[in-house]
Amino acid sequence: MEEKIAKVIEAIRPAVQADNGDIFLRSVDTETGKVEVELVGACVSCPASTLTLKAGVERILKDRVDGVTEVVNIGETFVESAVSL
Repeated sequence: MEEKIAKVIEAIRPAVQADNGDIFLRSVDTETGKVEVELVGACVSCPASTLTLKAGVERILKDRVDGVTEVVNIGETFVESAVSL
């Protein structure tokens, strides 16, 4: 499953890079289907990054890889943690 997800991320990556961002696969929980990615570059401050993640990356992964249930951006977790400090 993780190998299939990595291949799909690599296929999506040029579109994200075209907007001065990037996407990295960070972890896959094969039991729950949760995929953690990190959006970086222009994606960090882009208001459309959540839409890109959910309507783009998550939808494509769910369509192409059986078992994917959710895609989350762990970069947002780091930013939220820093803000709450």
